[in-house]
Parts: sequence; structure tokens; C-alpha cells
Amino acid sequence: MKVVAQIKQPIVKEMELFEKKFSNSMTSKVALLNRITHYIVNRKGKQMRPMFIFLVSKMVSEGLVNERTYRGASVIELIHTATLVHDDVVDDSNRRRGFFSINALWKNKIAVLVGDYFLSKGLLLSIDNGDFDLLRIISVAVREMSEGELLQIEKARRLDITEEIYYEIIRQKTATLIAACCAMGAQSVNASEEEVERMRLFGEYIGMAFQIKDDLFDYGETKIGKPTGIDIKEQKMTLPLIYALNHCSKEEKKWAINSVKNHNKDKKRVKEVIAFVKKTGGLEYATNQMKAYQEKALELLKAYPQSTYKDSLELMVNYVIDRKK
Repeated sequence: MKVVAQIKQPIVKEMELFEKKFSNSMTSKVALLNRITHYIVNRKGKQMRPMFIFLVSKMVSEGLVNERTYRGASVIELIHTATLVHDDVVDDSNRRRGFFSINALWKNKIAVLVGDYFLSKGLLLSIDNGDFDLLRIISVAVREMSEGELLQIEKARRLDITEEIYYEIIRQKTATLIAACCAMGAQSVNASEEEVERMRLFGEYIGMAFQIKDDLFDYGETKIGKPTGIDIKEQKMTLPLIYALNHCSKEEKKWAINSVKNHNKDKKRVKEVIAFVKKTGGLEYATNQMKAYQEKALELLKAYPQSTYKDSLELMVNYVIDRKK
């Protein structure tokens, strides 16, 4: 957690003010809704998304933020919260970050309606202030996230995901939201189109590295709140496994696919699949790809003069790779 505090250091004041503005933007006349939003606000995570927005906007504008930056951060959090609440319903998940999910406490019907409410609040916050450029950035991200989820569901049934399709899925599912935050930060302070695109790409590269790191956790020995082998149990095709399947004998491939498809609840078999992926070089390959995205992200920051905001963004890129959970 020390690293996160260090990253946040140059924008502590902005983050405090943002939290107040964000809480205010969620109020409603319905007591039940206020109870639920209070529950959500008090269980926030590391708040990486608003941190990206404020750090990028301050780096590209040499320390300036404005009301649009705060609104952009609120819109992203509102719309992202809506997608998370809906995701938990879709996945039938009872937990989110160690706490009960909304659907676990208030059932699916209320969870879906709460998600719709956050979505409309986000849309109205932009529309009421004429921030159509900011609304476009987040709307494109939500479209891509939905497409990525559906592409994964479509492909998972057949277990024939190529590396290209895998990258497309994680770009849409994970990277596109971080990319939207970085683009939003630049756009909110009226940066040039070229600069907004550069920051969007910067966020995309971080998002790609972040997801590959997540995939690698599935093969680790450490306890990170996600048991080892869970992706295999859920028949998720991740980069280490895709690489291993493309670099083994026909017999091994047949055995591995059969294991993932038909024996994913067998703990011993799952361990054997993990060992097979390690032996075939899947982990080294995925690690190298993750580091390549890290390098690309850091390269894009070189265009900017030295500042505490740039330092924090560099720290953020490295934190994504070095984090333990």
C-alpha cells in the first residue's frame, strides 16, 4: 500500500475534493438508494481510475486541473460502478473486494436497477454540463468492454482462442477503461487530439500489462485472494496456456484441452495443467509480453518534461508489474 500512497502524493488534495464531489453526485431522494450508494462509497478500492485522470491532466497541463477534470473522474467512476454492479449479477458473484456484492445483500432486481441509476447519473452529469467530448470517451469504453466480455464468452465455449483474439479480448475488457481514464485526463484540460491519443495509448499499454500480470497470478504459489488455477477451473484461456497449447505436441495439446474442458474441477489435474504450462515456457513468454507493454507505456512518457506527476505515472506503470495481488 506504501507505493499507492507514494503515487497519490502529488494529487492528495485533488483526490480528497474528488471524493466529496463524487459522494454529492450520487445522492438521491430514495432512502434505499442512498443506503446502497453509501455502502459502495465506503468500500472503494485503491481508486486507480481517478488517480490516472488527475495525474495525466496535471502532467499534460503542467499542474492544472479544472471542474471538467473532476466531472470526468466522477463520470468514469459512476459508469464503471454501474458496470461492476451489473457484472456481479451476470457472474452470480457474492463478493467484491472481500465485501458482499450489491446483489448478495439486496438481490439481483435491486442490483440491476442500482446499476441503471449510476449509468443515468453519469450520462446526466456530462450532458448537463455539455461535456460531450468526455461522454464520448467513456461511452466508447463501455461499448468495447461489453464487446470484449461477449467475445470471451463466444470463444470460451470452443477453447480455440488464438493469441490475437486473446489480446483483443483483454484490450477491450480491461485495457480500454484505463485508456479512457488517461484520455479523459488529457481531454478535460483541452489537450490536443494528438496528445489525447498518446495518453489513450499509454493507458491501453498499462491495461494490457495489468491483465497479463493477473493471468500470471493464476500460476503463482502466493495467496492473493484468488486461488491458484481458478482460471483453468473456469475454462478461461489466458496467455500462458495459449502459448503452451501452441508450443507442444499434438498429444499434449489434446490432453491439456481435455483437462481444461472436462476435468477442471479435479485439483490434481489442474495442478498437472499448471505444471505443463510452466514446463512449456508459457510463464516466461507471458512475462516477456507483459514487460514489452510496460516498456511501450514508459516510452510514451519520455516526451514530457520532468514533474512529480510524471514520476507518479512511472511508478504506477511499474507498480502494475510488480504488485503482489
